Amino acid sequence: MDRLQAMKIFERVVEEGGFAAAARAMDMSPPVVTRMVAELEQHLGTRLLQRTTRKLALTDAGESYLQRVRAILHEIDDAEAAAAASTRDLRGTIRIVAAPVLATNFLAPMVALWHARHPKLMLDISMDAYASSRVDEFDVTIMVAGEDFDANIVARSLVQGEAIVVASPDYLKRRGIPREPQDLVNHDYLRDSSAPVRAQMGPGRKLRLQSLRADVPDEEVEAPAVLQSVSTELLMRAAVDGAGVAVTSRLLAEEHLARGELVHILPDWIFSRYTIYAALPSGRMLPARTRVFLDFLTEQVPLAMAEKRG
Repeated sequence: MDRLQAMKIFERVVEEGGFAAAARAMDMSPPVVTRMVAELEQHLGTRLLQRTTRKLALTDAGESYLQRVRAILHEIDDAEAAAAASTRDLRGTIRIVAAPVLATNFLAPMVALWHARHPKLMLDISMDAYASSRVDEFDVTIMVAGEDFDANIVARSLVQGEAIVVASPDYLKRRGIPREPQDLVNHDYLRDSSAPVRAQMGPGRKLRLQSLRADVPDEEVEAPAVLQSVSTELLMRAAVDGAGVAVTSRLLAEEHLARGELVHILPDWIFSRYTIYAALPSGRMLPARTRVFLDFLTEQVPLAMAEKRG
């Protein structure tokens, strides 16, 4: 048995969701693909896949083995890319993971330009609300961290921002404009219930706001929530439609603010400051293709942010 080939086939079967699909993707016959996976399981002495008539599912052993296999195959790809970098154009796949809101609003607008510059380098973008916990599984992790971020990882800072309080003009016309944080007790709050935001809230999940003046203490507000969600885009849509007051990234709100669909309220207060990072797996050689992608982000992110503000 060619163990390396078997590992590649196993990974592809999981990615494609079946033996026949993997066989088509690898230009092999389905019986050969099935046999290679069976021989791999026999060699390991454990079942990697649960087979049913409708779908395949990884066993616990298969899940663990898949993570190791992906790391090994990436190391091989990196070694080949490094050896061939001087003799041909960069090619291959860059595996990226990001929270859905970052994948949609941060990465997606850059894909066309990336492809035009590097047509042989494919971006494989996964979405995970808890992307920061999967840094070692991907080539690049796009993540958000607050001011107290002190993780022991390799990360490149891309852009800094603030979370601000917004509402639609129609809502403010109906309910009035809050002048101080405590005025929010009389407003409908569209609450972000994601884990990073919950960590920044005060006791009892109060809304905690920071003054832009150093001599003014933080304030905690018992804002009554009428909607909560982990989806930033859902909350933004609800705010634009006049459902209530929301806390959101200024970067994400820029276009709505420019069009007059949202109003920045309590401008002397913010919810938090944060930084968007491109994090890298620890203990792994940085492939040339990943370095090119990081340089691309470093170049393009400031331009994209300036365009949004414009």
